[in-house]
Amino acid sequence: MARDVAGTAGYDEAAARLIAPYEDLAVEAVHAAVLHLLPTRPARVLDVGAGTGRDAAWFAARGHRVVAVEPADALRAAGMALHPAPSIDWIDDGLPALDRVIARDERFDHIMLTAVWMHLDAGERRTGMPVLASLLAPDGMIIMSLRHGPVPEGRRMFAVTADETVALAAAHGLRPLLRRQGGSIQPANRRAGVTWTHLAFAPAP
Repeated sequence: MARDVAGTAGYDEAAARLIAPYEDLAVEAVHAAVLHLLPTRPARVLDVGAGTGRDAAWFAARGHRVVAVEPADALRAAGMALHPAPSIDWIDDGLPALDRVIARDERFDHIMLTAVWMHLDAGERRTGMPVLASLLAPDGMIIMSLRHGPVPEGRRMFAVTADETVALAAAHGLRPLLRRQGGSIQPANRRAGVTWTHLAFAPAP
């Protein structure tokens, strides 16, 4: 049965025009702020909100095993067709519960949330953070990006600050490793004043 995930509002309807632009963005550019933190040795990666699978495919091509979570049916179907790598497991699931991921009883070395967290309201963020912490391996890392700026028509986004996110992570045993803010790499978003905060967390000692 498909997941009913509120944060995906607008994505199935817009998928046809989003797929090509998403795929055209270079992973190295999207993740430039955290590229030095991405795994170099084979790792277990959880990509939450995997979209078209661009990042999942990048990880898989470098020898990592990836669980790609995408609740928007149209994006997940596109990802499975575009990136049919045997080392990518696609799952219809989503935050805040991630119940299908939890049922796998796995822990992950890297958890990626690229342009995901701001789709959750305050209650969902409070529910989702301990779920993410519970899925992290003892020496693992959570990497996320927060979008700031005008909300595209038909989407569901909230104003989420880095301070709030760092405090919420700390409440669930996660310490900050990185916090960087920068502009969008997409010209239209730059013109609209969109900025991004990149955060990384690890279990507190």
